[in-house]
Amino acid sequence: MSRLLRASILLIFLASCGGGGKFSAPRDLDNACAILRERPEYARAMKSTERRWGIPMAVQMAAIHQESKFVGNARTPHRFALGIIPMGRQSSAYGYSQALDGTWEEYQRDQHRRSAKRDRIADATDFMGWYMDESAATLGISKADARNQYLAYHEGRTGFANGSYNDKAWLLEVADRVAMRAETYAAQLQSCRR
Repeated sequence: MSRLLRASILLIFLASCGGGGKFSAPRDLDNACAILRERPEYARAMKSTERRWGIPMAVQMAAIHQESKFVGNARTPHRFALGIIPMGRQSSAYGYSQALDGTWEEYQRDQHRRSAKRDRIADATDFMGWYMDESAATLGISKADARNQYLAYHEGRTGFANGSYNDKAWLLEVADRVAMRAETYAAQLQSCRR
């Protein structure tokens, strides 16, 4: 085997071993304390968002869990015509917060944060705080109400105001799960802060 071929194989092997962890999910997604211990940058980002926007860490964590399972470069699945012809992704949602292109651009303009990235946890949590703060102001949803904040986040504020979620039993179940996870995370966060 030539040196060039061996070097190429070694390079491919090494490349396949590294770099995968940057956007991967934490190991134990059911334990808020474990998530924050494993990823201290998440704790810093969420505490900052809680201070700035008033959105509790548990609400942020439950929404991110539902949207991306804490995978920083998460994308929606591809659509296929006839089951085999790729037709692009289901939406432009991307990153921890699964923010759509248009909503993310609105956030960047409104907050003067042109360099903010959806796959950066501090930017993603700030975006969620900004969005949920506005939902609280315009729709009267408590910042601690994970269920209704999630419904407004998923459906958009206009959809929420129109009650579009009422025709989606599956979404109401998801919102209930988000609320339960937020309660669980909140209790866990109390215990790990001691």
